[in-house]
Amino acid sequence: MSQTRLLPILTVCFLMIGGAVQSQTPPIDYSPKADEQQLPKKMHSAMEESPVIKVGQKDGDLIGRDNRALQAAVDYIAGLGGGVVEIGEGIYAMRDSLHLRSNVIIRGVEGKTVLRKSSCASSLLAIDGDYGEEQITLQNPEGFDVGCGAAVWDDDAGGFHVVVARITGKRGNTVSISKPLGSDYMIHRNAKAATIFPVVSGYDVEGARVENLVIDGNKEENEPLGGCRGAGIFLYRGFGTVIQNCHVKNYNGDGISFQQSNDVQVIDCISENNAQLGFHPGSGSQRPVVKNCIARGNGADGLFLCWRVRHGLFENNLLEENGRFGISIGHKDSDNLLRKNQVRLNKQDGVFFRNETLGMAGHRNRLEDNIIENNGTGGEGAGIRIRGETNGTVIINNMIRDTRPPERQTQTTGIRIEEKAGDVLIENNRNESKEKVIDLRKKD
Repeated sequence: MSQTRLLPILTVCFLMIGGAVQSQTPPIDYSPKADEQQLPKKMHSAMEESPVIKVGQKDGDLIGRDNRALQAAVDYIAGLGGGVVEIGEGIYAMRDSLHLRSNVIIRGVEGKTVLRKSSCASSLLAIDGDYGEEQITLQNPEGFDVGCGAAVWDDDAGGFHVVVARITGKRGNTVSISKPLGSDYMIHRNAKAATIFPVVSGYDVEGARVENLVIDGNKEENEPLGGCRGAGIFLYRGFGTVIQNCHVKNYNGDGISFQQSNDVQVIDCISENNAQLGFHPGSGSQRPVVKNCIARGNGADGLFLCWRVRHGLFENNLLEENGRFGISIGHKDSDNLLRKNQVRLNKQDGVFFRNETLGMAGHRNRLEDNIIENNGTGGEGAGIRIRGETNGTVIINNMIRDTRPPERQTQTTGIRIEEKAGDVLIENNRNESKEKVIDLRKKD
């Protein structure tokens, strides 16, 4: 047989063999596996890779040294539905908040990524700022630049009535802002504005996360901003936010404040030398976790449970050398567990229950396995002081003492229960105080 006739025959044979081999290879099954489910608020299942962007001062996907580069990265990742923003080391100048977005993780380099609040400009208003208006007119507009954060208030409009917004435009002495005014700010009540804001801020977000940041509030060059609308890190309706391994210092207000924010976790954080409160959960924040944290040298309380803080866990924290109480509990702050904390060297009482009526008091709070020592540095104080018509308090397995020489001891009372307090269970504590328990309730 000639070679010419042999080639077609061989080709047919090879094709037949190849087809036979191919027919024996099982098809790949791309169908969803039994355990694959769509995400709760998405029409797709969980992915193995998420968006990541890097911001740096010298290298990265975005290069910058201030809040604008950081915010651009956060907003880019938010537009993709969530992911990670990695911020390189260096000091970043913050002329506005870094605004958190839902499902975005912001991650710095531990101890080396510093967000520093810029110096503030301030001015009295030149004319009244009216409720709902989206502009203010200033006596001195210098420093109120487009893109900066700013707050507006007067002598009667403080707390939640302070508006914190961004400057969106400028014409002479008038600037436009990103939010409507939340009150009437009257010049006869010393209406004022300043370029102050939280360094990190989360409004109406879910599932945000902040890690490994140093927040420098630069309090010497800034006006004060209260914890209802500001802090070094501040949340308002920031549901499920996690703040981990962050160091907030020198803010002219609270260190970390979260309001109307359920299921927030603050873990391994330091709040230090801030002008007001160290940690401030409040305004109905439910199920907070503050764990393995330090509040040191703050102007008021180390840990302040504000209004309606319930079902929280406050565990293994160090609350020391603060300017008022180590821990303060009050208005409807009920059903919380405070366990394994060290409360020491605070200016007044170690743990203080505020003076509230029966319906407003903090009930069924449990203090367990804490060390409460050497408080009252500003004058005599108690380890634990219970005021108000407070019921269901449990004090169990705590160490309450003053370890200083007798002539220097100021935590002279272990537990002080005042006249209106309800039932208190005191059990298995090691109370080494001069006055172990002072109970001022009326005896039947």
